[in-house]
Amino acid sequence: MAEGSVSSESTSTPRVSGGVIRLRLLLKPFVFLVCLLPVALLVLTAIGEGLGANPVETVTAWSGEWTLRMLLITLAMTPLRRFSGWGWPLRIRRMLGLFTFFYACLHFLTFAWLDHSFLVADIFADILEKPYITVGFTAWCILLALAVTSNSYSVRRMKRGWQRLHRGVYLAALGGIVHYTWLVKADYGEPLLYLAICMLLFMPRLVVLLR
Repeated sequence: MAEGSVSSESTSTPRVSGGVIRLRLLLKPFVFLVCLLPVALLVLTAIGEGLGANPVETVTAWSGEWTLRMLLITLAMTPLRRFSGWGWPLRIRRMLGLFTFFYACLHFLTFAWLDHSFLVADIFADILEKPYITVGFTAWCILLALAVTSNSYSVRRMKRGWQRLHRGVYLAALGGIVHYTWLVKADYGEPLLYLAICMLLFMPRLVVLLR
């Protein structure tokens, strides 16, 4: 990105307009605020006593669904960049990934705090005994590893291993969808929609891997 004066008319470095620079500076703060909107809406719903007869179940479902939505939006950034040529999807991809982990942590916190009052023995008993919780916890552990290594230092330190690790995001997505499908028990419409979107987003990556 070049900015400012150039020494001669023959210089090929493209100029970037002030408006474009301002948009780039505003992009991440704007996305940050948009990603927090679901939390704000949940708080407003809670204040208005609109969480229903079982608030814990409502918050658990809300946090899980937003984890999947954020994860799929994050996965969409690379194909969007590849097919559109736009640069902004890659600039916000890391932030979206961290917000995915944020919502996953809210989901796990709901389970550990509101369901089990932070009783570690009870928490791990459920993780070991209930397959849908086992799968969900495994997906959370994958997201934890991806969040911890999402910084530039880890990219430099791990080199090719970083790419192999971060391909695990698709396993996390599939694990989250299986966890959700197991949980709903009856209405599979939304989980199947998430699965279809995940498969669609995985196809470009599969083509690259098979070359």
